[in-house]
Amino acid sequence: MRERNFAVAATYFLLALVSAASAASPASAATSAPSTRPTLELTTDHPDAIYKTGEVIRFRPVLKRVGGRDDGGAETHDLHYSIVADGDRQIAGGALASAPSGPPEIIASLPKPGFVRCEVSFKSRAATRPTTMSIGAAVEPDKIAPSLPVPEDFDAFWSAQKKLLADHPAETKLIPVKSTDPAIEAFDVQIPGPQPGTNVSGYFARPIGAKPKSLPAILYPHSAGVRDSDLPHAIRGAKLGAGAIALDFNAHGVPNAQPPEFYKDLLNGALSDHRVRGMQDREKVYFRGMYLRVLRALDFLTKQPEWDGRILIVEGSSQGGGQALVAAGLDPRVTLCLASVPALCDLTGPVAGRESGWPKMLKPAADGSLDEKAVQALRYVDAMNFASRIRCQTIVSVGFVDKTCPPSSVCAAFNNIPATTDKTLVMRPTMGHQFPPDLIAAWDDVIRAHIAEMRK
Repeated sequence: MRERNFAVAATYFLLALVSAASAASPASAATSAPSTRPTLELTTDHPDAIYKTGEVIRFRPVLKRVGGRDDGGAETHDLHYSIVADGDRQIAGGALASAPSGPPEIIASLPKPGFVRCEVSFKSRAATRPTTMSIGAAVEPDKIAPSLPVPEDFDAFWSAQKKLLADHPAETKLIPVKSTDPAIEAFDVQIPGPQPGTNVSGYFARPIGAKPKSLPAILYPHSAGVRDSDLPHAIRGAKLGAGAIALDFNAHGVPNAQPPEFYKDLLNGALSDHRVRGMQDREKVYFRGMYLRVLRALDFLTKQPEWDGRILIVEGSSQGGGQALVAAGLDPRVTLCLASVPALCDLTGPVAGRESGWPKMLKPAADGSLDEKAVQALRYVDAMNFASRIRCQTIVSVGFVDKTCPPSSVCAAFNNIPATTDKTLVMRPTMGHQFPPDLIAAWDDVIRAHIAEMRK
C-alpha cells in the first residue's frame, strides 16, 4: 500500500505501520473470476495513480487467460469502458478494440484538481453477466479546495451548542451486561440529551480492577444505518494496548439489544427521512443532534475515574469517520483521530460542481440551481469545516473509486485540516467505500503506538 502525506509532521512510525498493511500495488486491480474464465486487470501508468493538472492519465486494461497469459485480444472486443469525473459525470466511454501493438489504453486528463474513475467491463462467452473492474486516478488531490469557506460565526454557533449541553447535566445509567472476556467488564450506557434525539445509547467496556487515572479512552461512533451499539467492539477496544476504557455508541440513540424488527421499523418509519430532516435550518438539521451526541459521549468518557486525563482517541468509518472529524474539531482534548472513508464531508460540493459526501443532501434542481437555505444550513454540520479546527494527530483513508463518499469530498476535508497538524492521508486507487481488515489492523497498531508514545 502506498500513502501520500500532504503535511510535514507525520511521524515515521505511523507511516511504517500503515504502509505495512497491504502488500498489493494500489494502482492495479484484478477480478477474482473463477480460474476457468479470463480475468481482467486494470492499472494506471503512474504507480501511485497521482497526476498533475493537464497530465495524460493512461488506464490499461488487460485480459488474462487461464495460467496468467495475456488473452491476445481474443475477447478484448467485448471490453467496454467509461470515464467518470467529479460530480459523477461521465466524460468518456465506449467499446475497446484490440490493437496489434498490444492491449488498448484508455486516455483521460483533468484541467483542474480532482478525481477520475475508470470502469471497464467484459463478458466472457461462458458468463451470464459482465464483470466490472474500477480504478481511480487523482489529479493534484492536495489542491482540492473546500467548496465554501467556514462560516464566520461557526465557532460561536457551536459554542452555543456546547453551552446547551453544559446547562443540562446528564444522569448516566450504567447497566451491567455479560462480557465475552473475563478480564473486561461491560455496561449498557444510557445518557439523556438536552433535546429529543440527542441522547447517547452505547456499550461501555473497561478492564476489571482498573486503577483511577490509569487508562486511555477510545470512542467509536457508528457508520450509517439504524442498529444497536456493538458490545464486542467496545470489549475489543478495552483490550487494546495495555487496556483502555472504550465506548461504542449507536448513531441515533436507540435502545440496545432489541429484535432486528425493532430497528427495521425505525428505519422505515420514524427515522426514514433523518438524512434530509431539517436541512434548511442549522438548528433543525438532523446531524446537529448527532454531533451533540458525540460531545456528550466524549464527556462521559472523560469523566470516568479510570481515564488518565491525557489520551483520548476517536475512530470511525463512513458516517463514523465524519463524526470522528467532528469530535476532533470540537474537543481539543482529542489526541488521535482515525477517520476511514469519512462521510458528511463537503456537503456543499455541488456549489463547486462536485458531488458531496454521503448523505448527498444537496441536489441541483432541473435548472441547475441549488436550495440556498440548505446550502447555508449544511455548512454548520459539514465535517470539512470541523476539520479546519483539528489540532491532534489525524489519519484519514480515501478510496479513489468510492461512490458513497467521493474522494474529492474526503480530500476537501483533509486539506482543510491545518498544515501544521500531524496528518496523514492513506490513498487507495482501487478501494471503494470500504474499511478492509488490513486497515482495521493498521488502525489498531496506530492506536497502540499512539498510546505508547503519549505515555513516554
